[in-house]
Amino acid sequence: MKRIAAALGVALVLGATAPGALAQGRGDPNALRVKLFGDLRSIDPFISPEYMARNHGYMVYDTLFALNARLEIRPQMVESWTTSEDGRTWTFTLREGLNFHDGAPVTTTDVIASLQRWAVRDGLGQQIVALATAMEPVDARTFRIVLREPFGLMLQALSKPSGQPPFIMPARVAATPATQPISDPTGSGPFSLRREDWRIGDRVTYRRNDAYVPRAEPPDGLAGGKRAGIARVEWVYLPDAQTALNALVTHEIDIFEELPPDLFPVVQRNRALRMGPQDSVGVQAIFRMNQAVPPFDNPRLRQAMRLLIDPAHAMPAYMTDPALWQDCRSFYTCTSPYRSSAGWVVPNFEAARRAVAESGYDGTPVVVLDAQDSTISHTFALVSADMLRRAGLTVDVQAMDWATLIQRRLSRNPANQNGWGLFVSAPTGLDGMDPSGHNALRSACERTALPGWPCDAEMERIRDAFMAATTDAQRREAAEAYHQRATETVPYVPLGQFALVRGYNARLQGILEAPVPVYWNISKSAQ
Repeated sequence: MKRIAAALGVALVLGATAPGALAQGRGDPNALRVKLFGDLRSIDPFISPEYMARNHGYMVYDTLFALNARLEIRPQMVESWTTSEDGRTWTFTLREGLNFHDGAPVTTTDVIASLQRWAVRDGLGQQIVALATAMEPVDARTFRIVLREPFGLMLQALSKPSGQPPFIMPARVAATPATQPISDPTGSGPFSLRREDWRIGDRVTYRRNDAYVPRAEPPDGLAGGKRAGIARVEWVYLPDAQTALNALVTHEIDIFEELPPDLFPVVQRNRALRMGPQDSVGVQAIFRMNQAVPPFDNPRLRQAMRLLIDPAHAMPAYMTDPALWQDCRSFYTCTSPYRSSAGWVVPNFEAARRAVAESGYDGTPVVVLDAQDSTISHTFALVSADMLRRAGLTVDVQAMDWATLIQRRLSRNPANQNGWGLFVSAPTGLDGMDPSGHNALRSACERTALPGWPCDAEMERIRDAFMAATTDAQRREAAEAYHQRATETVPYVPLGQFALVRGYNARLQGILEAPVPVYWNISKSAQ
């Protein structure tokens, strides 16, 4: 992302009206105020697929392994580990000094309980459990996983950075059924959350965990020493971009995540502010269709969408700087080692119109969910609606906020019964690296597929083959076949990959280059 950082530049002070609700904490050196992209509605990172729940998890929990800035696997809670010669027995030892926020030590009983709850919903976790003949403590700091056959993705699974990362929580909390959201936020991470500090629709306040013992290594991405440099971190819900910009300019917030491109010039002209990449990977905007109801239950119509969607047309509608977006022509992230163009078609608008007409499309309206408080989703929803209309489809754009969209997209009802046909989101590139963690391509119907519910047994078979592979060559073959099949079933259509940008106060130091936005290691200089 160094090219992206260089493209963003720095730099003149611009006055603005301050939101009074934040003014009382302006310039507080002991508080870091962050405007995130949404509102924290769930503190259960195993149940909620929302990135807000994932980001919350990184504040309050720790992980056994973590990825550094170069996406290399490093130990985090684990001190050491061994693998038997036959690859079937894995033994892990936790490092000393791990304690939960309530003072109780982290033990392997907590680890096993957490992994078992995580595995109920996560595909990699399900694979481990399916292969395991034993997942058991050896003693308070050592645990063992015994498999029927080798699993080459064990460390990748335990270091999974997004989707549902395998965070470690107390066994008593992990005992909560995986169908029921947890209510106890106790973790062992660098920050803690009290329930009374969480106010939906307003803010979440995290306190530094002074008892946290960081690793000795320097911080590096999600790995290394997690040192909380500021005593209090507040996530402030500010759905209006102009209000958030005003708060950034007047120092009532310190960081504006997902800064819309039309606000770049204001921040660049302000000597008291800076801009930089929000994460080290970027996101892939996706056009996701509901395959459970008409009209996108028709595979021929979904295939026509491949011809309609052209990233060169869609991307500039949001990201006007060509240095900050890419047309990968792949379901995999641009930087993925498995990136493939197998089965890809060149966008052609006239061919798309003919394909729509030949698909048997009967005029059923496509309900497009338009989250107007999300600049990304709103922009691409309108772009998508325009392309659909030009291709001959009937379109009904329905405005709402992102929180409503999240609930609405769970509906499998027909469009005229509060259902939906299409929405746009922007999953992190981390979730599109390979078949094992690519949740957007999961095609297990209503069981584990994301809303839109792709349903294809062959896709799932190939994914299983990727996870069962024992050599790089076998994985590459499976990844290529997975991509080829996806171009036939069309679980979604990529709109392109782009960099998320944050605006922030120039007084901040130590913001990490990481694949997920994190808030440890940050300090704030005096005014």
